[in-house]
Amino acid sequence: MNLREMNWMQVEAYLEADDRIVVPLGSTEQHAYLSLFTDAILAERVALDACAPLGVPVCPVVPYGMTPRFLAYPGTISLRRETYLAVLEDLVSSLHGQGFRRFVFVNGHGGNTPICSSLSSWFDEHIDCEYAFHDWWRAPETWRTVIKTDPVAMHASWMENFPWTRLAGILQPENQKPAIRLEQLQGATPEMVRSYLGDGNFGGCYERTDAEMHAIWAIAVEETRQIVAAI
Repeated sequence: MNLREMNWMQVEAYLEADDRIVVPLGSTEQHAYLSLFTDAILAERVALDACAPLGVPVCPVVPYGMTPRFLAYPGTISLRRETYLAVLEDLVSSLHGQGFRRFVFVNGHGGNTPICSSLSSWFDEHIDCEYAFHDWWRAPETWRTVIKTDPVAMHASWMENFPWTRLAGILQPENQKPAIRLEQLQGATPEMVRSYLGDGNFGGCYERTDAEMHAIWAIAVEETRQIVAAI
């Protein structure tokens, strides 16, 4: 269930039988030739697809995250850690006050992952709650399928190029880009990051077949569904 397509009375009725809710976490940042909203699109969609048969509501995706290294790319928006933590704490506090007790965060951006340890303090203070933090693309079977499909799978490469993250009229390069050495980015300013990356792809092919991408997606949805079902 998509929370944006429900009214408050429907949510209240749901809470009479269940107290789970899913919160997709995204980012607005450069993804080479793909949408700036790629991480948000993928987090929300995998959450919605996973929850559809379970009847668990999914919040609108949080579209901003922590992505300071890409600020030299126009359109990238980054929150400070303390800002991001405050947003998430306010979000769960609001939902907790209404009766939600089991939270699944479906994360689509690696830069957001460190917030999990900070957010755990809120849950330590609310012992009536449970939560799971799920980096959907890093789930074991999903990642195994990604690497089996093509071992060079990096940011803004083919692995994020789904039909729903592409932009109309934008063609993808046909070449395979040499992979960046990640240590080059350690301590680099946003301007240095842009000079290293150029178009923003970390390396590898820019796209693979839709059949391959749909196969990966099916596994990602199933692993996400298992997380939600288990909490």
